[in-house]
Amino acid sequence: MARDDERARMVERLESQGYVRSARVRSAMLKVERHLFVPDDAAGDAYRDTPLPIGLGQTISAPHMVAMMAELVAPMPGEKVLEIGGGSGYHAAVMAEMVGPEGLVVTIERVPELARECRENLSRAGYGRVTVVEGDGALGFPKGAPYDCILVACAARKVPEALVSQLAEGGRMAIPVGGGMYSELVLATKVGGKIRKTQHGGVAFVPLVSDNL
Repeated sequence: MARDDERARMVERLESQGYVRSARVRSAMLKVERHLFVPDDAAGDAYRDTPLPIGLGQTISAPHMVAMMAELVAPMPGEKVLEIGGGSGYHAAVMAEMVGPEGLVVTIERVPELARECRENLSRAGYGRVTVVEGDGALGFPKGAPYDCILVACAARKVPEALVSQLAEGGRMAIPVGGGMYSELVLATKVGGKIRKTQHGGVAFVPLVSDNL
């Protein structure tokens, strides 16, 4: 019960700060138990609005960033979502809540140990229907394409062409673009086969590591 209260307070703070704007994002973040996606020694900080280390030099994104990206791509029930940078699985779980049991969520994690932990965390939290793929995120996952939404939880120097090709017509991709420590959060929407981009502020993410960029 205490965890439920902490989670509710976290979502209330995100709403008051303007990160959570829709009822659907609010509902998803209220349901997903973030403490199940962090190491045991960080569980006490699970509902603070901050990134947390999950090992091997990687982090779980701060809740406000998860909310921002969810609001940008706005996945609907039954849609297909591809996430790049599965990490501990938290963001994929939020997406799974939003698309519901009729939707599809695929998350790609390049680090084998993290891919295994991601799969275990999602299963333990009740999101075993999420497909966890170990591989190079810049290549996407053509087998499941096209995707209505693509979320990239790591910073890329440019938008990978493979991801553009796997985005459905009318699809939305949220991706941090840029070099160095800070990047620009970009929403790329496919309209008439072409990509339209809008910028949504500076963000800090670990880099997208790939041999295919």
